[in-house]
Amino acid sequence: MQTLPTTTAHTQPRRRVIGALLGAALSLGLALGAATPSSAQAAEIRVITSGGFSAAYDQLIPLYEQATGHKVVTARGASMGTAPDSIPSRFARGEAFDIVILADSGLEALITQGKVQPGSRVDLARSMIGMSVRKGTPKPDISTVEALKQTLLNAKSIAYSASASGIYLSTELFQRLGVAEQIKDKATKIYSERVGTVVARGDAEIGFQQVSELLPFKELDYVGALPDEVQQRVFFSAGVAVGAQNPEAARHLIRFLAAPAAAAIVRSTGMEPAAAR
Repeated sequence: MQTLPTTTAHTQPRRRVIGALLGAALSLGLALGAATPSSAQAAEIRVITSGGFSAAYDQLIPLYEQATGHKVVTARGASMGTAPDSIPSRFARGEAFDIVILADSGLEALITQGKVQPGSRVDLARSMIGMSVRKGTPKPDISTVEALKQTLLNAKSIAYSASASGIYLSTELFQRLGVAEQIKDKATKIYSERVGTVVARGDAEIGFQQVSELLPFKELDYVGALPDEVQQRVFFSAGVAVGAQNPEAARHLIRFLAAPAAAAIVRSTGMEPAAAR
């Protein structure tokens, strides 16, 4: 079974988390000193991000704003799907952004549609799908493919994302495991909220989503990642939107998020930094 990195924020002592943040702030601040945008005026950078990278993003953006004086305005939505607040739906309505951060396949689709500048893609982190249950309830075994299959069959109710991870589960993995028909009436695709919220409310017994989206929920017990043989590893990537008002500042912020100095923070959220490859 793919295990969670030992530096995750929910197991790491608080002082080590703070130390990692301060160290990253210092390193990134020094790097920015020689690479700030040419305009001396503070810029407003509009970003839309999906949930997979949000835990790292929410820690890194205050550091960026402090180091540069720029203001980052953030919107959020799922990488895929037709929910009104999903990233594809927002672009289809003509909403304007400077940067989009989402699963790599979703970003490539936006590039093909002419919504994101070709050649602007930068991979930020690689993610895995995991499972959580409500705190204090039994933790089913998903350490092997057979154990995962039995857990799905035995579960009373299953929640999964409507975005990248859930699309993989519902269109590929459930069929591959031979359980699609048996679980179709108890497996629910979750729109416009996180799977962890549904499990924490008690509306689902088990929930699957990107590990980085499950870990922030203190009301849940994280069980683990899918077995390596059936794991989907996707990159969460950033691109500059076509028509960006501040393309130079946008590219600068993307370099900041992808910088090696940000790796400790990214890793603490349960993702593998792209800069560490």
